[in-house]
Amino acid sequence: MNAQRLAGAVGVAILAATLVHVARLPGSEGESQPSWPELHGPDRINIAPETGLLRKWPEGGPPLVWKYTECGEGYSGVSIAEGMIFTAGDFGEVEMLLALDMDGRLLWKAPNGEAWRRSSPGSRTTPTYDDGTLYHMNPHGRLGAYEARSGKQRWAVDLNDRFKARYGIWGLAENVIVEGDKVLCMPGGPKGRVVALDKHTGKTIWVNTEIEHSAAYCSPVVVTYRGLRQLITMTQKSVVGVDIETGKLLWSVPFVPRYPQNALTPAFQNGYVFVACGHSSGGTVLKIDLDSRTARTVWYRRDLDNCHSGTILFDGKLFGCGCRLGGKHFYCVDFLTGRTIKLDRTLGKVGITCAEGMLYCLNHRGTMSLLAITPDGFDIISQFSLGKRPANSYLAHPVVCGRRLYLRQGQNLFVYDIRAK
Repeated sequence: MNAQRLAGAVGVAILAATLVHVARLPGSEGESQPSWPELHGPDRINIAPETGLLRKWPEGGPPLVWKYTECGEGYSGVSIAEGMIFTAGDFGEVEMLLALDMDGRLLWKAPNGEAWRRSSPGSRTTPTYDDGTLYHMNPHGRLGAYEARSGKQRWAVDLNDRFKARYGIWGLAENVIVEGDKVLCMPGGPKGRVVALDKHTGKTIWVNTEIEHSAAYCSPVVVTYRGLRQLITMTQKSVVGVDIETGKLLWSVPFVPRYPQNALTPAFQNGYVFVACGHSSGGTVLKIDLDSRTARTVWYRRDLDNCHSGTILFDGKLFGCGCRLGGKHFYCVDFLTGRTIKLDRTLGKVGITCAEGMLYCLNHRGTMSLLAITPDGFDIISQFSLGKRPANSYLAHPVVCGRRLYLRQGQNLFVYDIRAK
């Protein structure tokens, strides 16, 4: 899209945003409200701090509370804060952020640059909420900050102009992370592989240019190991740990996939890190060695070729979904050894989350499953179908928050009541 056409489209979108009537503001600041502020929730461990949930669903699934049908084109999930639900989608030539109230009514829409019309069109990332502000990365490299209550833009940075961003054929797909006063992200460019921006202004705090490779599609985690807070992420050809205070590269190890699709958010525990890539690239657990600035391989399995379905690390067990080798399978393995605890080939390729010792698994063809975590791995308890849609319609991961289940499929957001009766 040329600059004049984009400016016109964004102008129309801004006007439309101002015309959205805020029917009802969320509850008072003192109320305890459901919170799922970013991809995979608090600390990005993908485990909801929920209790009082159904242990089995009725036939046909739990009750549908409401359905919103104008989310825009894309794969963004939902974040939840301040009594509002946030997501993103493409509307024509413009990508938009959306805020809904808890009853599914639109509060506001705000533009964040040009829509992604290339390979796998649509929005990619989920808005990250922090301290009254939403942070969102556009696939073309526009990173914006927005007032959560109104959608008013606070600042925006073009990662291409500032850092010469470099990324693959699916654009930038990183869910940015906020740590203290910093917004951390990976433009992957020679003027900034990983960078920290001031969350209030968008100004550059530090840049890392030590890392050799460009951005993949990985959303990072921030962890503490041996007293150091570090960001762990994957580039196109490596796994890296970066000191979040200084931007210094702490360690790096090659991880070159058979297909350039490093997308899985790393799983971390006590210095051990699981990463994987699809298309038979496999999955591996690494042990960080800060003294030698690298990580050693603890175990590797080619059949654990998790692509972008997410993983759960629960009570020493690693749950996830293999992608290609030998057919799609859901797995439970011992985290520290890679030993198989249980495999299932009926669930297909699923995106997952966890709450109250249960796994919530959304199949890419629209089957939703509830699994109980057991000493022997897992048992399938309940299932229902949302209906078949075109390939890759169900890529957004499930969210459990406020005793509700949120499922995004293209234009549609389904919200289910999963409270125990």
